[in-house]
Amino acid sequence: MQMPVTAPTPKPAPQPPARKPSQRRLALRDPRVPVPAHPERRRRRRARLLPGDESRRLFADTLRSGDTGLRHLATDEAQLARYGMPVWRSEAELAQALGLTVKALRHYAIHSARERAPHYVTFAVPKRSGGERLIMAPKSRLKAIQRRLNALLVAKLPASEYAHGFAARRSIRSNAQPHVGKPVVLHLDLKEFFPSIHFGRVRGLMIALGYGYPVAAALAALMTESPRHPVMAGGVRYFPPVGARACPQGAPTSPGLSNAIVAKMDRRLAGLARRMGFAYTRYADDLAFSGDDVREAHALRCLARRIIEDEGFSLNHAKTRVLRRGTRQRITGVTVNDVLGLSRQERRRLRAALHQASLRARNEGARLQIDPVLRGKLAYLNMLNPAQAARLVAAVRSTLTRQSDG
Repeated sequence: MQMPVTAPTPKPAPQPPARKPSQRRLALRDPRVPVPAHPERRRRRRARLLPGDESRRLFADTLRSGDTGLRHLATDEAQLARYGMPVWRSEAELAQALGLTVKALRHYAIHSARERAPHYVTFAVPKRSGGERLIMAPKSRLKAIQRRLNALLVAKLPASEYAHGFAARRSIRSNAQPHVGKPVVLHLDLKEFFPSIHFGRVRGLMIALGYGYPVAAALAALMTESPRHPVMAGGVRYFPPVGARACPQGAPTSPGLSNAIVAKMDRRLAGLARRMGFAYTRYADDLAFSGDDVREAHALRCLARRIIEDEGFSLNHAKTRVLRRGTRQRITGVTVNDVLGLSRQERRRLRAALHQASLRARNEGARLQIDPVLRGKLAYLNMLNPAQAARLVAAVRSTLTRQSDG
């Protein structure tokens, strides 16, 4: 009896390896990008797979990379689906999502060394500690593009639960709450926070999420910029870059990007703090730890610095503080010694200002009109500690009542 012949089961196609061992993002190759030919075969004419403009764009300065393997990466749609990111396979799809033409997208997503009309307005604001902070605000058209990109992409980026700055339903109050009543508070500050989040880190994040190289580089160029300085050459004013491209402090996309890029560092620092019996939170570039042992706090500071430097950041040693219970323990301007709120001196100054405003209104026979700055300070205290704000207002009213009765 002849046995039936069964067709062999086809073997599944081999999957490309992951980009990095710790990533699930596959190193999918864009078949249109030519592989460098063997020296003996370079004379052979190859069919052109990429259009001329796309080829020039891929090998232009904006998309230049020291890792030639990056340029071959195509979109990993499975990885994008895992993170809930929008699928953009090309610059054309990205431009369509942002309501732009490809030409307009490349106009804004380009690094020019001879820029004549920069996309940002740079100005300085004074710091409370002295000196100035440079703010790079995007012009109206680019700001609208970044806001659209913020809603489509940046708002969906993964962030850690320890980040309380630039996060929905979180504030300086939630950042300070875990540290109330602790014997020791350790405060660390990251130096040059936004300039440390440079173009390569943003592009790497986009690639790790699953985007192909051209889209990842275009996204990084849209959300970063170099500091520029005007010069005159041949009677024409140019704005050449004087530093590396990084997240501008003033762009709508920078806060969300910073939380996503610092998420790994947050988890490492939180794990270190947990092992040593400390709590950890972060508000932008302010890192706060709190625990019971002063000696452990100094050891934690040394170990935390190693992690911070390993993650590509550096500490501002001038702002490092180890605060004990006998001193004023403040985190992002909030006192956390016994209860959350303002210090006694700050509440007294606020009470005196309210009292003076009430006296002026009574002497003039007019209705009490609280100055907007004073009203903002009172609302701020009410947000931090409603009980402190209520007691302050009640004390002012009681004093005015006694004076009017007398």
